Amino acid sequence: MKPKITFRNVAMWLIMAAVGLFLANAFRSDPTLFAQQVINGMSQGAIFALVALGYTMVYGIIELINFAHGDVYMVGAFTSMTIASLLGASHTSDPSQVIVTLFLMFITAPLVCALLNFSIERFAYRPLRSSPRIVVLITAIGVSFMLEQVGLWWASIPSDLLSYFGGSGATPKAFPALVPKINLLAGTALGINLTPKHLFALGLAIPLMIALRIFVQRSQTGKAMRATAQNRDAARLMGINIDRIISITFIIGGALAGVAGVAGALYFEGVQWNMGFDMGLKAFTAAVLGGIGNITGAMLGGFFIGLVSALSDQYLAGQWTRAVVFGLLVLVLVFKPTGILGTGSSQKA
Repeated sequence: MKPKITFRNVAMWLIMAAVGLFLANAFRSDPTLFAQQVINGMSQGAIFALVALGYTMVYGIIELINFAHGDVYMVGAFTSMTIASLLGASHTSDPSQVIVTLFLMFITAPLVCALLNFSIERFAYRPLRSSPRIVVLITAIGVSFMLEQVGLWWASIPSDLLSYFGGSGATPKAFPALVPKINLLAGTALGINLTPKHLFALGLAIPLMIALRIFVQRSQTGKAMRATAQNRDAARLMGINIDRIISITFIIGGALAGVAGVAGALYFEGVQWNMGFDMGLKAFTAAVLGGIGNITGAMLGGFFIGLVSALSDQYLAGQWTRAVVFGLLVLVLVFKPTGILGTGSSQKA
């Protein structure tokens, strides 16, 4: 049977051809610059994907868009900033001091963010679980505003121990360059700038995402999470502690946001009190693009958003990047409303 030709199919192929021609022309005009932006986009996308996993896990379990999740990422970045300031670490510090600082960052920030996310679920969302969804949604927005104000206060602390926090709280704060900026491909004919910072983001995010995928698919807790996502009432009847599973989901999502906060601070070399808003938008877009509730989809969506952002910044203009990202999201959802890897679900009774 021949496939049916519709306006939607024709439009989809025309859009794909236009995007392909644009990428081919960008590559042909300067292959080195194009490859550089792909590396930048993949590194940024790894950070977006870590945050997107928290969005997609929470939505998959309780169908809640946790708008405060981006601000949990901000708390992770500020926690790492505080540790670096307390220890006085910088790019000129002794290598052993830098290693200790990085170790403490990646231990403390995920713990702080996991505890914060657990507290948000326990005291803000759980009492409203049986309320209309709009009530929980407004609560999530309110928690986001509260965390932003905490970030604004945190960035304004006038203390010698927080010497990196110079200026007012609304001013972006420079983060110490703890990861070397040396070009690993220096001396080659490629002309590409590949630094440990790029590999650090990818080498940190990819194993964590694979580990999470294995955990959800093979562990007993992961199976309980999938059962809860499938049918919460049936899972409760089978003896699964729903409250415990939801709490674990928030803890894992918070820990991943904490790791992303440290990685983002190290990669972008700066923190700001409202940085969670922009990251939350991009990570949520990645989760929806990949298929909300799908872990693999969130990973792919994060890398896709990272690539689109990097290429748009280079070949269009930075002020158009958000419009391009959301424009592509709308186009994808028009042709596949459930996202790239999402599947439709039947209406619950």
